[in-house]
Amino acid sequence: RYYVTSKSPLTGTAVSSSSGGRFGLLLKRSGWDLLVIVGKASEPVYLVVDGEGASLKEAASLWGREIPLAREALREREGKGISAVLTGPAGERKVRFACCENDGRFLGRGGIGAVMGAKGLKAVVVKEEGKGTPVARPQQLEFIVYEMRKWLEAHPITSQGLRVFGTPVLMNVMNRAGVLPVRNFQRAGSPLAFRLSGEELRRAFRQRRRSCPQCPLACGRITEVKGAEVEGPEYESLWALGVDLEIFDPETVILASGLCNRLGLDTISTGATLACYAELIEKGACDGRFSFGERERILEMIERVAFRVEEGELLAEGSRRMAEELGLPSLSMHSKGMELPAYDPRGAQGQGLAYATSPRGGCHLRSYMIGPEVLGVPKKVDRFSAAGKAGLVIFQENLNAALDSLVACRFGSFALSDDYYARALSAVTGIDYEAQDLHLIGERIWTLERLYNLREGISGKDDLLPERFLSEPLEGKVLDLPSLLEEYRRFRGWKGGTPGEEKLRSLGLI
Repeated sequence: RYYVTSKSPLTGTAVSSSSGGRFGLLLKRSGWDLLVIVGKASEPVYLVVDGEGASLKEAASLWGREIPLAREALREREGKGISAVLTGPAGERKVRFACCENDGRFLGRGGIGAVMGAKGLKAVVVKEEGKGTPVARPQQLEFIVYEMRKWLEAHPITSQGLRVFGTPVLMNVMNRAGVLPVRNFQRAGSPLAFRLSGEELRRAFRQRRRSCPQCPLACGRITEVKGAEVEGPEYESLWALGVDLEIFDPETVILASGLCNRLGLDTISTGATLACYAELIEKGACDGRFSFGERERILEMIERVAFRVEEGELLAEGSRRMAEELGLPSLSMHSKGMELPAYDPRGAQGQGLAYATSPRGGCHLRSYMIGPEVLGVPKKVDRFSAAGKAGLVIFQENLNAALDSLVACRFGSFALSDDYYARALSAVTGIDYEAQDLHLIGERIWTLERLYNLREGISGKDDLLPERFLSEPLEGKVLDLPSLLEEYRRFRGWKGGTPGEEKLRSLGLI
């Protein structure tokens, strides 16, 4: 895997996004640990890195091409063995939630594609190299990897759920739990959602599995629709472009996901922004021509967003800016400007707190409280109770920040304890780490991200969620965000959401 970090054009916060595939592996084998890309090209370019160095090459003929076509052109120029991170037409037009693709994997959230587009950077290409990566204790690492593979192959989520059905295995689970958002989070759950489940897609479509290098999960899918192959679709894409818009025709939703992939659009923000737009029209805020359940126009609307055509010009700014412009900001389901993913926080109190405190905005990955609250991993907790959730959210935030710095896939943590990651890090570096060291490292990272956001004018007052979750009951439940935040900040040692001097000194940050 690899990570890209920038300032988000969607939220104004620090944003980092991770992707799998071959790119990170080839980059490391070429001798690169880190790339820092600054400035802006006067003409479209792409960057090539290999074991000899880095160079910029003209990309005028690639500009405007959809991602698959641009990738094929790069393979003809640079060789079949390359891996390339590409932005698409949406990124070129600086759609604020444009994404990037490599090897069928995506830097999905936060607008990294728009950052590349603003720089005039069509792609970053790494050439295949044969170098290995030296480690301090190879035999120890080999044994740890063996153990980790055994746990991944034994755990029901990683071996039976993700491996067999991919992430869409979550569709029926979340629907039964009553946390599957519908109609821009106006309600949760639908009797038709099963049509977009992993089980149903596996039955109805020809699929083949895709794996990142040497991964035993093979959670990725390639689905054949109308003679074409579409990456995925993932659970979040099926929700955002399907369930949330009340479009339950699987063929339409899969094609919509594939179109987003080709144009370089984050499927979550695209679908959520369209859902917000449909509700804005319902509430009389504008005279648009799109409504919930309108499967006939979904592909056209996606293209309008990517190319900023007519209403797509406003939609391309994201749901927060759009709803503010149209006078009903409360209809944007976001945190810090990033659209929320496929879990209603009224049915998972801890996940609601995690949304509000995430440094990059509405994100389920910085603290995946759906694990303990719905899936029962590592253990089941009362999802409707706010009691004790702040401490559990902080535990996950710190650990996940450390795992992200290790560039580890998040799915592994379903089956693996934090001790395995500490042991693996020790074997690679020759420096002894324990699990508690990872949590301290993670807390330092989390605090630094908060300090960055404070510098950019984003503070505790922005740790918010839409009023809908606080005042519109779902099955009699609302989100108790004020009490959750109060406990969270007390545990963090943050006054009003700002780390104090004592906390910074204890972490060695001043």
